[in-house]
Amino acid sequence: MSDPGTPYADLTPETILCALESVGYRPSGGMLALNSYENRVYQIGMDEGPPLVAKFYRPQRWSDASILEEHRFTLALAADEIPVVAPLEDPQGVTLHHFQGYRFALFPRRGGRWPELENPDNLAWIGRFIARIHLIGSAQPFQHRPTIDPDQMGRACADYLLAEGCIPLELESGYRRVTEALQQGIEEAFSAARPGRVIRLHGDCHPGNILWTEQGPHFVDMDDCRSGPAIQDLWMLLSGDRQEMALQLSYIHEGYETFRQLDSREVALIEPLRTLRMIHYAAWLARRWQDPAFPQAFPWFHTHQYWQAHLGELEQQLRLLDEPPLPLY
Repeated sequence: MSDPGTPYADLTPETILCALESVGYRPSGGMLALNSYENRVYQIGMDEGPPLVAKFYRPQRWSDASILEEHRFTLALAADEIPVVAPLEDPQGVTLHHFQGYRFALFPRRGGRWPELENPDNLAWIGRFIARIHLIGSAQPFQHRPTIDPDQMGRACADYLLAEGCIPLELESGYRRVTEALQQGIEEAFSAARPGRVIRLHGDCHPGNILWTEQGPHFVDMDDCRSGPAIQDLWMLLSGDRQEMALQLSYIHEGYETFRQLDSREVALIEPLRTLRMIHYAAWLARRWQDPAFPQAFPWFHTHQYWQAHLGELEQQLRLLDEPPLPLY
């Protein structure tokens, strides 16, 4: 296996095609790299039938058990006719394959476009499906997938960025001050909200992971599924000013409660969760910087302008944490 900093150095086109042949498929040789940084994902043409999507998992990120738990959750959703893209099973029911030190799974190709979130009917439609995902998600807990943890996603990530010298020297004291204040506010919000049941979630339910066709939405990329409060799968669909987000949430909530009640206390976690994602995202880029794909895709990272803007965004989040939660209609 290649160096952890360049984990895909040995994942050549020939290796990819041979991996598919090792599990009984006959690729035609046509291959298209899809937009993915954490893993490597390819659309691969077949001699017979439609193309497949092959996902090669980043080495040492997830255990086999956690990947299989993701697969079982996704397959359970698909079995309940929830529109998710589930991994393909071989005749023995195997979904996770191994080849030359890499782990991979195969998926049917599903096209689509970004959802039009300006349409209230679309928001309600998505809300209904997320509620159905959460009904299945609440049936049993994850055993191997992570739980949304403010300390790990917030404090630990900020400490990593400071310890690694990622923050420009003249911004370090401001970054430390703001992230400490944010961490206190986030922990207070989680304590006050006392989110009800922690359930299995999609975990990364942003518009790019919801594709739309004439049949409606379908959900892709369950790679970040984890346990947490239900609001985690709703807040990333909100954008704009406070009034706009409140209106969007009302439509999503209307659809959601067709199938499942949303704990209203969790609405107070929207800005804390957004803040955690911002801090975690910066640390994720820093941790992956030795992967050659990252400097190429994110050339603005590690620039003074980036960190200055990032600090300004965190200061804005500090103000937002003091505002009352969005109204839940």
